[in-house]
Order: sequence, then C-alpha cells, then structure tokens
Amino acid sequence: MQPLRGARVLTVDAHHHLWDDPSDHPWLDDVRMRSIRRPFTVAQWQAQLRAAQVDRSVLVEGGRCDEAESDDLLRWAAEAPQIAGVVLWADLTGPELEARLARHLRRSGGERVVGVRAQIQAEPDPDYLDRPDVRHGLRVVATAGLAFDLVVRVDQLPAAARAAAALPHVRFVLDHLGKPEISAGVKGFTRWRGPLATLADLPNVTAKVSGLVTEADWVSWRAADLRPFVREAVVRFGPERLMFGSDWPVCLLAGSYGRIRAALHQVLPPLSEAASQAIFGGTAARVYRLPL
Repeated sequence: MQPLRGARVLTVDAHHHLWDDPSDHPWLDDVRMRSIRRPFTVAQWQAQLRAAQVDRSVLVEGGRCDEAESDDLLRWAAEAPQIAGVVLWADLTGPELEARLARHLRRSGGERVVGVRAQIQAEPDPDYLDRPDVRHGLRVVATAGLAFDLVVRVDQLPAAARAAAALPHVRFVLDHLGKPEISAGVKGFTRWRGPLATLADLPNVTAKVSGLVTEADWVSWRAADLRPFVREAVVRFGPERLMFGSDWPVCLLAGSYGRIRAALHQVLPPLSEAASQAIFGGTAARVYRLPL
C-alpha cells in the first residue's frame, strides 16, 4: 500500500480502534483477549501509520457503547490529524438520538464525525434490523448526513439487506464483510456467500475488507484461507464499493499490521491502478465524505 509518486493519492485505513483503559470495554475481559487488554494510544497509532505508509484513517467506536467513549474518540481525533473521520456509537432506538447526533456534530471536532455504529452483532434477534424503531433510527442517522456501519453476524445479513432495500437513502457500510466463519472453511463460505450477494446487490451498501483474520484460526491461518472470501467480495461489490480496514489493534490477536496488509495484497485478484486506489483510499474517502 505504497503512496503513489507524482500525482499524490492518499491511502486510507477505513477501520481501527483506540482505547486507553481496557477495563471500560467488558469484551476485553475474555481470556482470549489477554494480549490486547492494554492501552492503545494515539501516539502508538501514529507510529503504526508511519510504519505502514498510510496517510489517513477512520476511527471506529470499540464496543464500549456509551457517550464517554464518544468524547474520547473526538478528543483523540483532534490530537491526530491523520484521523480523518470518526464513527461514533449510538443507540438507534434511543429517544434522544436526533438531539445526541446534532450535539456531537456541533461540538469541537464534530466535523470529524462521518458515521454511526451500533453493536447489532450483540443482538440475539437475527431480524433486529426489521424492527420499526430501529429503521426509524437509521433514518435519523441518514438525515444527519452520516453513514451507518453494519457490524453484523452472517445470520443477520438477510435483515441488513431488507433494511438497505427499504432505506435507499441510507449509506450502509458493512464491517468485516459480515464476519464470515473463515475458520469453518468451505462450510463458512457457503453459509455466507448467498446472503452477502443479496446485500451487495444494493447500491447504497459498501463493505470493508477488514477483520477477516480474527474470523480465521488465529494461530494457523494463511493468506489462502482469506482468498475465496476476498475475491467473492470483489466480484459482488466491485473495487469501487470496497475499502481496506486493518481493524487494529484487534487484528493483533492473529497477526501484525504488516502481515495482514501483505496477505490482502496476496489474495486480491489482479487490479488496475484505479481499482487498487479505490480499495486503499478512494472508496473510504467518497463514502465517508472524508475532508482530505
């Protein structure tokens, strides 16, 4: 992901997290998360970007699910000009959603807010996105001029497709390609392929090639394990609706930033320069309306 010489093309990592106190994130209490149950700071992220030769990034809420995290995200973005956009958490069914979003957009750093995410993957109901109050919340997000990040399980992809079809004015961004069960091999691919195709048919949906290594076997995964999933995404969405995201530091559970980036380059099909630029920067800049 080398920046091009001559006419400057910015590269964008469309999905990463930061946290300073892991005790604020209950999901990090899981014993499997021990290696990342520590602070990950703005300074560390800036060093990572320099090492990876990436220009800009999108900072995404990390599952804390409270207003205090939104305060932290905007403060960290203000400290790091490399963070071009922030995706905040919001309760889609909360009675003050419109007022909360307006307040975030008016505050210092509000110009960095480009999207909203809710932890739909934690909802037991696979049809959660069919609920009228949830659909109303999605309309509020769109009216505020923001994209909505879909962090969903494979069994929630059909409801995501129904929501995107019913709300064509909402910009949906599918995180982690819908979290396919890469560790399950062919079975995981088969369960995921059809629902993904239905969602990808909708023009208001883009997707992040991110978070895949943590859906594979963390210890024994190889680039070849990712290939069928990545190539299917390219076929279904096209490069112009795909964006690279590292999912750092969660990705560190399975491999370094450099290894994950190298694996993606290895498994992508041959791409034109324009297509590569879309995946590694252009799509994120356009969909999130980043002020680059």
